[in-house]
Amino acid sequence: MSKLRLTLACWDYDRTRALADGRVQPEGIDLNFLPLHVEETFFRMLRNREFDVAEMSLSSYCVSLTRDDPAFIAIPVFPSRFFRHSCIFVSARSGIREPKDLVGKRFGVPEYQMTAPVWIRGILSDEYGVAPTSVKYFTGGEEEPGRDEKLKLNLPPQFSVTPIGPTQTLAQMLADGEIDALHTARTPSTFYSRPDDVKRLFPDFVPVEKDYFRRTGIFPIMHVVAIRRSVYEANRWIAQSLFKAFCEAQAVTYDNLAVTSAMTSMLPWQVAAVEEARAELGDDWWPYGFARNRKVLDTFLRYHHEQGLSPRRLEPEALFAPETFEAFKI
Repeated sequence: MSKLRLTLACWDYDRTRALADGRVQPEGIDLNFLPLHVEETFFRMLRNREFDVAEMSLSSYCVSLTRDDPAFIAIPVFPSRFFRHSCIFVSARSGIREPKDLVGKRFGVPEYQMTAPVWIRGILSDEYGVAPTSVKYFTGGEEEPGRDEKLKLNLPPQFSVTPIGPTQTLAQMLADGEIDALHTARTPSTFYSRPDDVKRLFPDFVPVEKDYFRRTGIFPIMHVVAIRRSVYEANRWIAQSLFKAFCEAQAVTYDNLAVTSAMTSMLPWQVAAVEEARAELGDDWWPYGFARNRKVLDTFLRYHHEQGLSPRRLEPEALFAPETFEAFKI
């Protein structure tokens, strides 16, 4: 029997590899898996809606939901999660030594609406009293000139957001002291090439992130999986089928990571890392599904609204296809 052919764009994660190589096949779906880097996937899906299903920035997805005709609907699968304390970089010329020193400074960010900076601004506000309105933001390419926001924004006037020049890059500006700090999803190249000029705000970030999780229970969600709404509306059963398949593919990775006779990654202390993750975050340390992630999502949606990205505070239940909230029981 013929299956519905869908194209999925998603990075080559260990937790999605069983979908890419066909070991896991979504029920009723012939999946064409495109292993694209996240920036390309986001750009092509948000600008041109090129794929039937795609990994998507959580923040960009939330922005899209506030538009008159929302183009996508998501399933509660989170291919990317990331503690972001390690992603705040400062110029050695800025005099910044601790978070409170950020107030009043010039803060670079590739795109104001990116998910990573939304989390960073929210954490800095909640944990350290650095309000999102207390700094000036400068947007543009981190490593290449000419980057702009993938989605047009209409921010309230209390947020100062200015594009950098057409030949400038944030990585270079940070090293040269033209901006004081940078929050981003990618480590800037000048952190490695000019280590005397670019530093992390939290050099020993792992203990800071562990303490944050122990106190809040939050492992920040970065990306969701979004379906073009027209595809979903024509075949609503695909939401549950895809959700189940992503969960099955993730289970393969959990099983592989549990093997100690040989390591599935090139990390020399993989066994210790897995044991530490279980001890700190639990056996299912990367949970999919709505119920277990509601608090994390609600926190993010508060940040999104407080930072002027969503005119109303979205409810977590509004993010996902309703077919994915529960399953049958026997």
